[in-house]
Amino acid sequence: MRQVINFNTKWAFTKNTDEVPQSMPQRWEWVTLPHTWNNIDGQDGGNDYYRGTCYYAKELDKSELPVADKYYMEINGANSSANVYVNGNKLSHHDGGYSTFRIDMTDHLKDKNLVVVEVDNAENNYVYPQMADFTFYGGLYRDVNIIAVNESHFDLEYYGGPGIKVTPCIEGRDANVEVVVYLKDAKSSQRLVYSIKDADGKEVASTECAVKSGEQGVAQLKISNVNLWQGRKNPYLYTAEVCLMEQDNVLDNVCTRFGCRTFEIDARKGFILNGESYPLRGVSRHQDRWGYGNALLPEHHTQDMDLICEMGANTIRLAHYQHDRYFYDLCDERGMVVWAEIPYISKHMPEGKDNTVSQMKELITQNYNHPSIVVWGLSNEITMSNENSEDLMENHKLLNDMVHEMDPTRKTVIACVSMCDMHDPYVQIPDVVSYNHYFGWYGGDTSMNGPWFDKFHEEFPNIPIGVSEYGCEALNWHSSEPHQGDYTEEYQAYYHEELIKQLFTRPYIWATHVWNMFDFGADARNEGGENGQNHKGLVTFDRKYKKDAFYAYKAWLTDTPFVHICGKRYIDRVEDVTRIRVYSNQPEVELYVNGASIGKQTSQSHFFTFDVPNQGRSKIVAIANACEDDSVINKVDKFNEDYRLKEKGAILNWFDITAPEGCFSLNDKISDIMANAEGKQLFGGVMSQITKGLGSSGMAGFEMSEGMMQMMGGFTVLRLTGLMGMTGVHFTKEQLLELNEQLNKIKK
Repeated sequence: MRQVINFNTKWAFTKNTDEVPQSMPQRWEWVTLPHTWNNIDGQDGGNDYYRGTCYYAKELDKSELPVADKYYMEINGANSSANVYVNGNKLSHHDGGYSTFRIDMTDHLKDKNLVVVEVDNAENNYVYPQMADFTFYGGLYRDVNIIAVNESHFDLEYYGGPGIKVTPCIEGRDANVEVVVYLKDAKSSQRLVYSIKDADGKEVASTECAVKSGEQGVAQLKISNVNLWQGRKNPYLYTAEVCLMEQDNVLDNVCTRFGCRTFEIDARKGFILNGESYPLRGVSRHQDRWGYGNALLPEHHTQDMDLICEMGANTIRLAHYQHDRYFYDLCDERGMVVWAEIPYISKHMPEGKDNTVSQMKELITQNYNHPSIVVWGLSNEITMSNENSEDLMENHKLLNDMVHEMDPTRKTVIACVSMCDMHDPYVQIPDVVSYNHYFGWYGGDTSMNGPWFDKFHEEFPNIPIGVSEYGCEALNWHSSEPHQGDYTEEYQAYYHEELIKQLFTRPYIWATHVWNMFDFGADARNEGGENGQNHKGLVTFDRKYKKDAFYAYKAWLTDTPFVHICGKRYIDRVEDVTRIRVYSNQPEVELYVNGASIGKQTSQSHFFTFDVPNQGRSKIVAIANACEDDSVINKVDKFNEDYRLKEKGAILNWFDITAPEGCFSLNDKISDIMANAEGKQLFGGVMSQITKGLGSSGMAGFEMSEGMMQMMGGFTVLRLTGLMGMTGVHFTKEQLLELNEQLNKIKK
């Protein structure tokens, strides 16, 4: 019977060699897995984190392993390519940094052994991802195990999967369950024993059969009066186990949990679970966190899930790659409906087609049994550069057909970049479509979101449409007059209030996924005053602070009574009467200032607004039924500059720019400048420079489309030039000051 031995401790690590060691290194750094070499430099900005080849080495004494016929090494995450050596012999190469792979070490093991794993996250043109708004942390950042098995065993090399595939089919009150297992070197004298147990461990179905020729075993079992997996309402799980037997001896066994459910994605009614409407409202999740990168422990995954559940979400888009098996298990247990995807993102690479296929095969094979997963994501924003080549189309058709063949029980989906024309043929390839829209943050305004989806729904009434990303950035900056691009917590809260009201009231939208649940590492970013991160999270990178927008969702999506006063970090205020926002899932809120009630309010939107006298230091208390929350404000004569954004490392801040009254400056919106004849002529040259720069930065074929221009119209010139730094297009201080001087000469 198989045994799994954890292999995480006492690895030697270095990035300072270019050859595989022949003996155990004595002067390398000692590390314990999970480990990444980018947990610091991948989060501090500058887009200069180390991307290259590093080495891990560990001694293995065979006498410390259980006696077995076969020994496999299991690597659950090595980003992004890896070579595995045992005693100097290269046994395996793997491309793809987010999936499990295993290596048969048996024939190369001696009494004393040296195991070396060469891991490489350097740039190339054939392993995804290579261009995206997140850090590609290198390392052995998930568990490594050794699996000891009998010569006859369930296959450990079949795309890194569990060796068992369970497909339930609901028929009335019962479920017919097909269980397929994959075998290696099984013999006709052996037999397979199948068993299904309920959540209490009681056996509800069983069967057995002789091993037949071939590498698969298939059985049909029936669960009477089946308990359905009902999402967060009741995430009921069964367990299927199969034993490979020789007479009365168990040679090997595999088991997996699974759930019995049906679902539909209807273009008019949205998501339907087990025959009932079940609107999907949730978040996207990146797996990294401050100081750890991707090298997470189980408690980190559990904390993330606890926070997502507290917010009230019932769906998670696991972006933009395969996540840890432990987190998929949590999704099953907590009833999350999941979008799982591969990192085919941002830039189509003609040499990467095979890698999209292998990563998709691994994603599906390794995660097929999770009832939480309902869609397989083919790609994300792959037409970002406005490239829609025949090769890109063929890659998507290939993946779409392959996914349907591997898993006819689920749907395919793509996440389209906002500028992608809804009439583009590529949008028609998958079963389901979602869009990444940032109207109100990256240009445009918040009111554009709902009408855009209405237009799509009107033109394509038979294509289910959803929202795969929407959000805006917020740090510890504050304002009583928030506006787009100021990175204040107040603007983020306003933005999400507006998007909640627009998106949650359109029942045809099959799913909404906030971008993002947590701030995450993006070392190329240089904005918001804290470089190296994307700050669109509802919770900070370290998981220590829930931004006000978190509570806006909690007010809409949860039933357990609560009340929350917004702006707790915004204490010093200059105005004589200040506005206090309160969120609650209760119908009425009463607000007290220094013990005196200033009134009650009711709200069907769950958002409450009070105008509060601001004199001296005031304690604010909000009461909603039995719930209570408090905060403090303080009257000041001058605005506290600690609340105002100052870009870290910026060559210019907004307050450094001359802006004569009645004339343009870098602080004006592009749409206003382009509406002026002189401004359009001047700024046209700037746009040409940006387009040319994007082409030279690797976004070949980039064109400034009408949709792109519409989005960019909401940016100030300064903000746009700053954002371009993430794509490799840089403006010097002198260039910006010269442009500002020319703008100053143009009257509004």
